[in-house]
Amino acid sequence: MVTEVTWDRLLALPKAELHVHLDGSLRPETMLELAADRGIPLPASEAGALARAMQASHSRSLAEYLEKFAVTLSLMQTTEALERAAYELAEDAARENVRYLEVRYSPVLHTTEGMTLEEAVEAPLRGLARAEGDFGILTGLIVCGIRSLPPRVSVELAELAVAFKERGVVAFDLAGREDGHPPREHAEAFRIAARNHLPITVHAGEGHGAASIAQALHECHARRIGHGTRLLEDPSLEAFVNDFRIPLEVCLTSNVQTRVVPALEAHPLRRYFDAGLVVTLSTDNRLISGITLTDEYCLAHRHLGFTWEELTEVALLGFQAAFLPYQAKLGLLERVEEELVALEG
Repeated sequence: MVTEVTWDRLLALPKAELHVHLDGSLRPETMLELAADRGIPLPASEAGALARAMQASHSRSLAEYLEKFAVTLSLMQTTEALERAAYELAEDAARENVRYLEVRYSPVLHTTEGMTLEEAVEAPLRGLARAEGDFGILTGLIVCGIRSLPPRVSVELAELAVAFKERGVVAFDLAGREDGHPPREHAEAFRIAARNHLPITVHAGEGHGAASIAQALHECHARRIGHGTRLLEDPSLEAFVNDFRIPLEVCLTSNVQTRVVPALEAHPLRRYFDAGLVVTLSTDNRLISGITLTDEYCLAHRHLGFTWEELTEVALLGFQAAFLPYQAKLGLLERVEEELVALEG
């Protein structure tokens, strides 16, 4: 019997989210409060209108999409704001049955008003820890280098991530404008993370082609790829990614908004899944893309023909790809599989 795909069933599906940016996922209501406290002007003064103003539905490129972050970052220059944003993001995720959440951001972007890098890591970790206690969600924090900043900044951030490795930081990443900023420019930061056995994921194959993915894998020690949308441009590399089970952190809606693909129906997720690649679904930026993780699963069903059984498999792949210790991952997968049995029953 074919299981019907409904919104309620997708909402109840236990999910993992591996690719979501803290500074792209603020609640509009929180933005209004933070802006009022600090006298910062916003594009709108009502939550609904602000949500619409912050969405990047009409952006024409990744660069234009990223311009929205200037607004959110202006509000996130205190430890209180960072802690609150992390807590609320985890709460929002838990409300749609996200059992495991990895939140990424770049601490250096939150130090313009005097916060230290260490404080900029400790604050979101406090928020995530409180959310774990309140909502039963498991979380991890990913520190991002920024492509357009000098490589020495990425080195400092990699060292920072390593210092917090046993305190909630689960990986190191490289984010920002991809075209013109190849990952190899930041190779020393990746070497630092790799030498200290800190997992690495890299934004690649979004604003640039498959060559960026190859660099991330072969020169930067990546164990997962953020987006990976343009992997199909190199069939040999696509086969390598498949053979060595390298997970792709797929973000459908943002890939359309950044014009990596012209429409949801043209997204290669269907191709990758059918070929057996390890694919996961994430929101990228809940505020700026105007999306929830349940929405992304629903879009995969509506526009790419994913069945309930296939979406369940994608959900399980997300848990399997998590940057979790092996035994913790096994325990989480066991609980998720038990929940799936009960849900399907």
